[in-house]
Order: sequence, then C-alpha cells, then structure tokens
Amino acid sequence: MWPGLGLAQGLGLRSCQPHQGSGAWAPRFLLLSVPSWLFWEEDSCQKQHLPSQPQEQQRAGQPGEPPLDRGSIPWLGHALEFGRDAAGFLTRMKEKHGDIFTILVGGRYVTVLLDPHSYDMVVWEPRTRLDFHAYAVFLMERIFDVQLPHYNPSDEKAKMKPTLLHRDLQALTEAMYTNLCTILLGDPTEAGRGWRETGLLDFSYSCLLRAGYLTLYGVEVMPHTQDSQAQDRVHSADVFHTFRHLELLLPKLARGSLSAGDKDRVRSAKDRLWKLLSPARLALRAHRSSWLESYLRHLEEMGVSEEMQARALVLQLWATQGNMGPAAFWLLLFLLKNPEALAAVRRELEHVLWGTEQSGSQFTTIPQKALDSMPVLDSVLSESLRLTAAPFITREVVVDLTMPLADGREFSLRRGDRLLLFPFLSPQKDPEIYTDPEVFKYNRFLNPDGSEKKDFYKDGKRLKNYNMPWGAGHNQCLGRSYAVNSIKQATGPGLLPLGLHHPSSQEAARLLGRRES
Repeated sequence: MWPGLGLAQGLGLRSCQPHQGSGAWAPRFLLLSVPSWLFWEEDSCQKQHLPSQPQEQQRAGQPGEPPLDRGSIPWLGHALEFGRDAAGFLTRMKEKHGDIFTILVGGRYVTVLLDPHSYDMVVWEPRTRLDFHAYAVFLMERIFDVQLPHYNPSDEKAKMKPTLLHRDLQALTEAMYTNLCTILLGDPTEAGRGWRETGLLDFSYSCLLRAGYLTLYGVEVMPHTQDSQAQDRVHSADVFHTFRHLELLLPKLARGSLSAGDKDRVRSAKDRLWKLLSPARLALRAHRSSWLESYLRHLEEMGVSEEMQARALVLQLWATQGNMGPAAFWLLLFLLKNPEALAAVRRELEHVLWGTEQSGSQFTTIPQKALDSMPVLDSVLSESLRLTAAPFITREVVVDLTMPLADGREFSLRRGDRLLLFPFLSPQKDPEIYTDPEVFKYNRFLNPDGSEKKDFYKDGKRLKNYNMPWGAGHNQCLGRSYAVNSIKQATGPGLLPLGLHHPSSQEAARLLGRRES
C-alpha cells in the first residue's frame, strides 16, 4: 500500500475483470508479469558481492534442502509458467512439493515458502542472513535512474518513521482531507451541471494520487482560495497523468522490452516528472509535509545533487502513492456490487460522522477518533485487500544457513539463492483459513458483537499473520496508518455522499474497462 520509504514491497494487483461465480459475485484477478522485476536482475547479486549461482545443469538437490524443481527448459526453468500465472503456478508447485520448495526461474534459484506460521522466521531475520536491499537498489537504479551514495534503507526508514506518527500523522490526515475536498468538489461554479461519467479506476486513482501528492509535496499557497485550489487541481492533474503514462510502462522497462517509441515515452514522462518535482519548484510550494522536509534533508546530508534529488522524489511518488488509488478502487467496486455491504457502511458512517460535533455537510476535518470507530469499513477494507493485494516478499540469502519452520522442520538454504513468500496464496486465499476464500464477505473480519475479528487458524493453531497486504517484519509498510486514514476519507465520507451512481451492467462493463489514454 505504501511500498516506499525503504521500498518495502513490490507490485500488487492492478487490473481486474469481474465475473459471476457460484451464484455470488467474485473478482477475477490478473497478476502483473513479475519474473523480470524479481528474478532476472543478476547484477544485483554482484553489487551485493554474492556469488554467481551455479549453472543449471550443475545444480543438484542436497539432503536437508527443500525439494528442487528445475523445470524442463534449461536456464529459463519455470519462468514462462511463472510469468503467465504466478498464483496458479505456485499453487501447483505447492500441491506437488508441499509448502516449501526451490524452483529455477530465469537463471535464479528461488526457494518459495508458503507456510504462514513460519513467515516470522523470514521477515525478522537480520540483514546479515537475509537481505532485501539488493532489490531496493535494483528498483532505484534500473527503473528510476536513482543512484544514492552509501544508500542504507534501514537508516532511511528510521529517519522517516517519526514523520508518519502521532502529531505528524494527524497533520497528514487533516491535510489529506482538505486536499481530497479540493479534488473531489472541484470548481463551485461548475456545480449543478449534472452527472459526470468516468471509469471507476481512473476516478479512484486520480483522486487519491492527486490529493496525496498535494498532501506530501505541498500546495500552491496558504490559506486556500478558489484560485489557488483551481491551480492545485490543474497542477496535480498534470502530475497524475504524467505519472500514469510512466507507470503503465514500468513492467516493460523492468523486462528490458521497451520499443523505440516506448523508450521515448518513458524518457519524456521521466523528464516531465523530474521537472515538476524538482527541489527548486517544490521550494515554492506551501504547506509541505514534515515527511518531505525530512526526506530532502536526508538527501542533502548524503550529498545528493538537486538533479538526483528530483529523481528520488519521483521514485517516492511511486512508492507512496502507487497503491492507495487501486486499493480505493477495489473497495468501492466491492461496495457497489454488494448492496448489503454498502448499506452497512452507510449506516456506520451516518452513526459515526453525524454523531460528531460537526454536521455531516460541514466537515473541515474528520477526527481520528471517528476514523478509528469504523469497524465495518475496516472489515470491508481488510477483505478487499485480502482478495486483491498480492505483494511478493523477497530476501536474498546472504550466507549458507539453516532455516527452522514453525512445525520443527529445518531446511538448508544456499548463499546466493533467493527466498520468496507469497501471502496471497496463504494465508489470504487459503480455504483452511477462510471459508469460500474467493468470495467477498464484507463482515469476514467482524466478530458477532461488531468488534474486529483477529482469531484465524491453520492446522489448529492461531495465526499471527492472517492477512498481509502491508508486508511484515523489518519491511512492513511505515505509512499504513496514513494510507488507511486516506482510503477511509476518500471512500467513506469523501466519495459516498457525492452520490456515486452504480450504472447498468452494460454501462458498468464499459466504465470499468475504461483507462486513461
């Protein structure tokens, strides 16, 4: 959700196709093609001084190691199957080998662990044994053209964490609500012009990213005026559309499969974003967040040039804003397709918001107490993320080691291999943990008394990690609280009172299929 500030997580689910199944509506998921992002960047191992892996034909499984499956194609191994349908492929491998196994994917040996009881054994391991930094450096350098001297994600996270807590979190939440109102309510002179039609993904993504950008990177002037808000809408729209042009080409960029025209478009989008987010331009903006001030100070202390600072700020735009909009899209889509869930959320909002000191139509901010008192909306968000958030949690094996599992088994891992967790399969889609795991149930994370449900079990034992859209351990999302607050403000009191119209099935098919050009 907030994969940045250390680049905690990789890619999630970004596109969908609704379908009917078993009499109940459920989503059909399309995973991004990920092997190039995760497994083919051989140079990352060299930069971390890890040994080159042995040639595929020389590798043989050893006693005490996980089952080894090299596939039938030399070097590629299972790369094509993994790229076509990672979830389906890993499900088949689990049925064949159990909950831990090693596969060959594009020249890399990857050990996959799918036992959620054992995830803590991985996510809390020290960097001296299991390291995430190589992947972070790959993202920075190859995808975003960022090179930082003496880069240390752990130090960066430690410096940035205070800017996302307590009073700073409250300031971010309040600013986000103000900026959401700027984006959502638009120009008051255009009021009364009737319905406006747009795709739900474009609507959600645009609102959250533009408001999030204004919140973190600053607004035109303070205090707000109609003219300054109009300028904020124009400027943030420029940032959003340019960002989307770049983002849609990132998978090809990672794979190295850009056409000549694609390369020109990537360069143009990057150049534009570097200009829009240059430190010189941002210095003229008002109400910049403490997060931005702290991050720029961190870069300056490292001796980073202004040109490289602009590139790093574009990377952070992707890292901090790239998932909130799609998450809001999924939540709204599930609500619009489930009248019972939508009615329950609206009842809760009326009770919580209209019970505050401010009337529902006159909010200048939403108190944190109110945001924390929405268990139904919390459950809907958790359920939509359970069904759609699919990050890969990866670690480089830095030294030969023996990894214990929760059930007492131990497995040997080789230095230079990669370790992969995929919580989307287990726990999130595990039928032993969740009844009808493919079906959206808005109250799945509620107890009968309406409180949050936290007790889920596998193999008769209570799970600590039963839903992992935010990652876990050392790389858990730092901005989780801010992201949750923002999504609640947008999808609850921000979007629903606007009178979102659920079109007919033919209209829905057309609208949901629309994308930004």
